[in-house]
Amino acid sequence: MKTRKKRLVEIYVWELPVRFFHWLNALCILILCITGFIIADPPAIMTETEANFSYWFGIIRFIHFVAAFIFFFNFIFRLYWGFAGNRYARWNNFVPLKKAQWKEIWEVIKVDVLMIKNKPVDSIGHNALACIIYLGVFCAFLLQSITGFGLYAKMSESIFPKLFAWTIPLMGGGLVAREIHHSLMWFFILFALIHVYLVFYHDYIEQRGEASSIIGGWKFIEEEIAEREEVEEKAEIITQAARKDE
Repeated sequence: MKTRKKRLVEIYVWELPVRFFHWLNALCILILCITGFIIADPPAIMTETEANFSYWFGIIRFIHFVAAFIFFFNFIFRLYWGFAGNRYARWNNFVPLKKAQWKEIWEVIKVDVLMIKNKPVDSIGHNALACIIYLGVFCAFLLQSITGFGLYAKMSESIFPKLFAWTIPLMGGGLVAREIHHSLMWFFILFALIHVYLVFYHDYIEQRGEASSIIGGWKFIEEEIAEREEVEEKAEIITQAARKDE
């Protein structure tokens, strides 16, 4: 039996809205990838008649479009929560403007990429490298939504997709937009595989409940790291209050 030599405390890191966004987003991406594959390369059993609700291919397209709307508005909600959420969900984590963030990025690279170090990085939420990668993923979410709704605008009678119709000429036409949309699908598939691997890898080396935290929200953090985090949070609150008084 292995016993922990470190004293750990529970910290509520991922709030319910963040966890809700994560799992709904994962489900949407799964559905969009499966239906996207079928739409891009329909199997031979597809009927040659115009697709509508009388045919299975029309249902596939309908599922794809519904998942796309949910994906987009779920993403918009996450943008909002980046301002309304706790300190681990806020946008200032995702933009590396501080020297300490760049130092942490290098430390994580030594652990995750170069594997020349196995000491966990002292981060409670996302580490700095994960944050900058997630920033790129969020940009990919936006581009995927723009290209998807832009392509849908030609065949849709709804007002919302038509708001994105101007983006297709800007990208050089429907063919280019379709290639971007399809390539981003593969980007999300690759990202998901790496993401799942790193979650379980960090769960193993850090032993902080990385995998279970996105279900329950809690992480098990070393007491000294948690105390340091609490001091930093109080200092941040005081600084913000001082700025408001100026």
